[in-house]
Amino acid sequence: MTGRSRTSRRTVLTALLAGAVSVPLLGAAPASSAPAGVLELPSPTGPRPVGRRTLHLVDRHRGDPWVPAARGRELMVSVSYPARSSGGRPAAAYMTEREAQRLLELKGLAGVVPAATVAGTRTHAQADAPPAPGRFPLVLLSPGFSVSRTTLTALAGELAARGYVVAAVDHAYESVGTEFPGGRVPPCVACDRVGVDVDEATVVRGRAADLSFVIDELTDRRRAGALARMIDPGRIGAAGHSMGGAAAMATMAADRRVRAGVNMDGGFFVPDAGHRIGGRPFMMIGAESIHGPGNTASDWAATYDRLHGWKRWLSVAGAGHFSFTDIPWLAEQLGLPDPEVPLSGERGWYITRDYVGAFFDLHLRGIAQPLLLGPTSSYPEVGFHHRP
Repeated sequence: MTGRSRTSRRTVLTALLAGAVSVPLLGAAPASSAPAGVLELPSPTGPRPVGRRTLHLVDRHRGDPWVPAARGRELMVSVSYPARSSGGRPAAAYMTEREAQRLLELKGLAGVVPAATVAGTRTHAQADAPPAPGRFPLVLLSPGFSVSRTTLTALAGELAARGYVVAAVDHAYESVGTEFPGGRVPPCVACDRVGVDVDEATVVRGRAADLSFVIDELTDRRRAGALARMIDPGRIGAAGHSMGGAAAMATMAADRRVRAGVNMDGGFFVPDAGHRIGGRPFMMIGAESIHGPGNTASDWAATYDRLHGWKRWLSVAGAGHFSFTDIPWLAEQLGLPDPEVPLSGERGWYITRDYVGAFFDLHLRGIAQPLLLGPTSSYPEVGFHHRP
């Protein structure tokens, strides 16, 4: 393979994994069409106030797979949780300006959308609010390849308001825009190597090890303190978008503590992961055009066949790759909807909120969920698929 073809393949693969080739972050538009108003995430529907803490975790027992000279495997984790009170504390930041600038550069929107506008998105979590009393299920969230955990902030806040502790995890050197202590924004080393000398399965297995380490840290009362006292270690789930969805299943396959998982529009890449989760429940929800049964290039049908417990394969008509994240919701507030994705950002959020929330309420809280039994007129876009 020539240097030029290697570079081309790397560029295309990175964009495909991030959903950036056929599904831009925001629709193409001139700078004058992007208003400078304050963006806001959807309000959570749960009854609990939400707190959030940001943790810098380092696994000293593992080297970093992308930068061997690094001292341990570094992770940034945003923990959203039911709070005792949300009054009198500042709102938790959506992301830093450096993170926003890198994300906009990735999508070719630097100069179109101010980084300060994206970074200043209003959240509904209070920074460092005191935790509520009680014990709650833990849900881990892993983002898509090359983008950061902040793209799943609305989902994290929704689940926390419903009564979950939610840990959204950024994996070092796998995001173009994750700020670490000291203002460091490490490069996405993985973006230059996946498809060249490293395959996707390596990324997925590495993320599974990361998520297991996060469980270790958050459930250890000596290290996590009040957060650990909130978590019921017998009720742990994992979910992710794109590559993060594959990581959710791989984490279940490697770690029996994870009882339930969701993949939002990601390939799986680790062929035997579905078989190794045994009878634990798993849900696949994705864009019909990408992971519906009509797309024979997807590995969802084969993975679905390997699942032996409670399982669902849902496809959403008109959705795009990012429809299960914050991005379309924010894009439409900026007047920059994606013209290639018929489903509105608002509708995509409602579907993500209700189906992912229903899944974890059923399997981690034992609350019956008629929404998961089959098609409904409330959400005609959502198809349920079965294999013979």
